[in-house]
Amino acid sequence: MPDQPVRPSVRAARRSGVGESGAGLAASPFRVDRDRIAASPYFARLAGVTQVVSPTGNGLLLHNRLTHSLQVAQVARAIAERLAADAATGPVVERLGGCDPDVVEAAAIAHDLGHPPFGHLGEQVLDRLGREQLGLPDGFEGNAQSFRVVTTIDLHGPGGAGLDLTAAVRAAVLKYPWARYGHPDPHPSTAPNPPRGAGPLPGAPDAGSAKFSCYLTELDDLVDSRDAVAGAVGPWQQTVEAAVMDTADDVAYAIHDLEDFHRVGVLAQPGVAAELGGWLRDRSGLASADPSALGSLRPGADLERLRRRMLAKDGWVFDDDAFAAAVDVVRSELVEELLAVPFDGSMAAERAVAEFSARWTARLVSGVRVLPDPPVRAAPVTLATAPWHQVAVLKFVHRRFVLQRADLASHQRGQATVLTGLVDALADWLTGDDPVGLPPRLHDLVALAHAEYRGLAAEGRLGADPDVDVLARGRAVVDYVASLTDGQAGALLDVLTGRSARLWVDAVACDPVRRSRASPSRGCRRRRGRSHP
Repeated sequence: MPDQPVRPSVRAARRSGVGESGAGLAASPFRVDRDRIAASPYFARLAGVTQVVSPTGNGLLLHNRLTHSLQVAQVARAIAERLAADAATGPVVERLGGCDPDVVEAAAIAHDLGHPPFGHLGEQVLDRLGREQLGLPDGFEGNAQSFRVVTTIDLHGPGGAGLDLTAAVRAAVLKYPWARYGHPDPHPSTAPNPPRGAGPLPGAPDAGSAKFSCYLTELDDLVDSRDAVAGAVGPWQQTVEAAVMDTADDVAYAIHDLEDFHRVGVLAQPGVAAELGGWLRDRSGLASADPSALGSLRPGADLERLRRRMLAKDGWVFDDDAFAAAVDVVRSELVEELLAVPFDGSMAAERAVAEFSARWTARLVSGVRVLPDPPVRAAPVTLATAPWHQVAVLKFVHRRFVLQRADLASHQRGQATVLTGLVDALADWLTGDDPVGLPPRLHDLVALAHAEYRGLAAEGRLGADPDVDVLARGRAVVDYVASLTDGQAGALLDVLTGRSARLWVDAVACDPVRRSRASPSRGCRRRRGRSHP
């Protein structure tokens, strides 16, 4: 723990070195950051990116990535203000680097800016294609893409590259404050029980950490922003503000997504009731069963597997009685109350959903605690024991009874096909003999990435004999596809494959690179001169 708090001037420092001129609408530099992010076309684009399920023309108003981000911001600010008002935790929070509600809100609004079309399925597809076909060692990751958006490719800030955000806000966006490989040293993936997200990618043990918050192209920005909290938190740990944003994301994900599943009728009460009730009735028998005896058809077996994973990975907080209590309260309030009456669009049904959401949000926000010396798999701010287990059970319901549905899986195969076809078509266009008519923004993104990788190669940070052209084309294709909405991805593939006779207009949801083709380096004013592994 540091002897004195981090200086406010360091937290408010911008990469450009230029302070606020007074022309902004807010006096606080962190509020200015929040306003810059909210005005970004990348933020507006999130209205066209599915959260988990699509309304598919049924007339229901469901959450998208934009409304999800607003809900995360609402919850995050409530947590930050609660911490600030707590006389017992205030001094501890200050010693850990501080927790400004404006910083937290800005980070929450920014946290999904890099999310690609089609939700988490899009992340997985772009990462696989990036690593296996486009020659990108660090592939794609939604959190790293969000950091790239705010620091590099969204040029709506005044600093010449990115939004020129303060160090505190940039650090708060870093949910996983490490690169896929190498940084920091030692890398968190080498830990016996790595931090959440730092373990290997499932099915690709040599592909580095499954989750990370910066590509090599943004490593200097990660280091600079983390310097603002040097010594306040460990090299693998989130800042307090990042931890608040992450906690709020978990809360919103666990509660508000369930609302949508209930609305569209994909969260069937009988299946959830059988699983949770089966585990509660046979708790001791399931706990003593050999792993091979936990057949998938045995009621409660999937929940028991969750219990065992939590015990193995998170012994610092896991408690058997708290887990059982969480299963019981979720069964009572979700299964026996909310899901017991099918959603019919009536005012009474909407009221039931609103009451469930408000009650659970208040419960979880009030259950936040500060850890002055958190273990490796925890953060300085986290949920207390009871709400931590409750969120885990709610997320289990989400995963087991929605994400693993066969009809959703077949739908996602179609979405994966769209993204694969789009990446292949754009990559072929870029590598052709005469890429005439290339979308202007894709052309500019190639120039931007080429300047970045050329600089990294000159500093010896890409290894021996790097193919800068391949790296630049690959990163540009990923940047371009990740900036599309769900609808734009499908429409562009139709145009490129001849299935649509309509013209494709490049002025889509965001046109972040408006610089002269003659001087593509305008968006690449980055501080180098510092070498990192």
